This record gives sequence, structure tokens and C-alpha cells, in this order.
Amino acid sequence: MPLPRALARFNKVATNRITTPFAQVLPGTAVVEHRGRRSGRVFRTPVLLFTVDDRLRIALTYGADTDWLRNVCAAGQAVVHTRGRAVPVTAPVVGDDPQASWAPMPVRWALQAIGATGYLDCRARPADSGPQPGHSGG
Repeated sequence: MPLPRALARFNKVATNRITTPFAQVLPGTAVVEHRGRRSGRVFRTPVLLFTVDDRLRIALTYGADTDWLRNVCAAGQAVVHTRGRAVPVTAPVVGDDPQASWAPMPVRWALQAIGATGYLDCRARPADSGPQPGHSGG
């Protein structure tokens, strides 16, 4: 079972505010910028990020039942802030690998230990190919 929902709620209110600036620049981490599907507000969520073939892969440490994941899938796009760059992404696809074989060994063990074997794959897209969360189209 992925991390508990109570921890996710606490992190949303407290921890994410502290970790977001670091997650945008540290290797293996990123911040997903997405627009709320009901509110239209822009949100920023720190995540674990990996590159698998030509896709960006985000570990679903809280499972597939999260607002940020629903927002990204509903919109079909987001912006991933990683290593000081903003990378627009599209074509989100949720998958599951019980072995987490795509993750480096220490991360793989941690993901398996907490039962977080789900992931989100996205494709990077050219920056000028359409509106992005938090930005107007014009």
C-alpha cells in the first residue's frame, strides 16, 4: 500500500511548502505544475522523477488516487520543473510495475517497501506547442 492519505494531507499543507524549492533543482526530484480540474487554480506538487527511454516517469508514492494525478490526466498536460528547467509534458499514462524495475536500486527498494509501484509517464513537448498550466495561451 502506498503512503497513507493522512501523510499526504499533512505534506500538502506543511512539508510540500518547504521541499518545493529544493525539488525543482535536486537530481531525482521535480515539481509538477498542474491546474485544478474544478477550481482552475495552479498547483505545484513535489515528486520523484526519473527518465525511462524517451519519457519522464514520476513515482506515485501516494498511489493513483491523488488530486495532482487526476488534474494532470484530465488536462492531458502539465509542466515539470526539474534541475532549473521548466519542461512542458503531455500524453500522461499511468502504469504499474510491482518490481519498480525502472527505478535505481535504492529507490526501487524503498518504493517496493511502501508498495508504491505505480508511476506516471509523460512525454516532453516543445515549449511553444500550446498553453501550459499557469500560463495564458496568448
